[in-house]
Amino acid sequence: MQSTINWHKVKPESIYMNNEKLSKLEQTIKSEYNNINGIVIIRNGHLAYEKYFNGKGPGDCHHVASVTKSVLSALIGIAIDKGYIKSVEEKVIDFFPNYISNADKQKQQITIRHLLTMTVPYPYEDWQEPLDVLCQQQDWIKYTLDIMGKSGDLGAFKYSTAGAHLLSAILTRSTGKSARAFANEHLFSPLGMKEIPDYRMDAYGFDDLFGKKVKGWVHDPNGNSTGGWGLTLTTRDMARFGYLYLNNGVWGNNEVLLESWIWESTELNDNNYGYLWWLRQEDGFFTYAAIGDGGNMICCIPKMSMVVAITSEFMMNPRDRWLLIKEHIIPAVID
Repeated sequence: MQSTINWHKVKPESIYMNNEKLSKLEQTIKSEYNNINGIVIIRNGHLAYEKYFNGKGPGDCHHVASVTKSVLSALIGIAIDKGYIKSVEEKVIDFFPNYISNADKQKQQITIRHLLTMTVPYPYEDWQEPLDVLCQQQDWIKYTLDIMGKSGDLGAFKYSTAGAHLLSAILTRSTGKSARAFANEHLFSPLGMKEIPDYRMDAYGFDDLFGKKVKGWVHDPNGNSTGGWGLTLTTRDMARFGYLYLNNGVWGNNEVLLESWIWESTELNDNNYGYLWWLRQEDGFFTYAAIGDGGNMICCIPKMSMVVAITSEFMMNPRDRWLLIKEHIIPAVID
């Protein structure tokens, strides 16, 4: 494959894609997925398809919501590679000695790996995490550490955005830099992306944290970059990040991310969830995806050497992007 993405559009047939089927994508998106703002398809390291909607273009940044989690996963891998963090087996409470004095046995056992795989107990029903309560706190870290390890069994899957925020705090305590600053230096810059600016936040209302005011990378009241959402990227940025994984962590002549970390992060398991990546085995091929609310997605399909990046305007219950990929993009691949 290409060592970086060739952004000059090539004839789809030259990269084994059916131009006729790809040409029908635009109408399908307009009629069935009308909150999609941008879509980029990379095949064999070449730009196969790129379209924008709703007045957006290649330079527009979008709040990618929980896609942020998968970016944070990469940052943890880079921090381990560079020696800032010893391993995924390090205990979470060891990073916060000023917060925890008398942790119970279960809390003492929670590791970075548990946070990455969403297998930490919390006192709420699965998929009913009270993010509004988290965002009302003056200290998000203390709140999350207090509820971590309660009401459940360590090792059982329970999705947690607050847990991802702890990973951001661990990264900062290990490197001395916010996730935003660390990413700019060790991930975004090597991929040729623009620097994510320091977004000054004076308020923490819904629009500031989740809505139309989100810029750069949101942070909590104490300056920790939000671990579970809050990052803004262009559609091309998302494609670059996905291609880095597809290309085994190499960009140009640089190993940005260890190949072993990518394999470890995307290894199929019973939860269909790796290190902050969603995993899928279907119809004879394997995919892994970064998925964010509203219909944001980076889908990597190793067997087809393909990345699909989709940015979207937020809406409740958007149509599943996987259906678009499965029914309209994968069939355009020529075996």
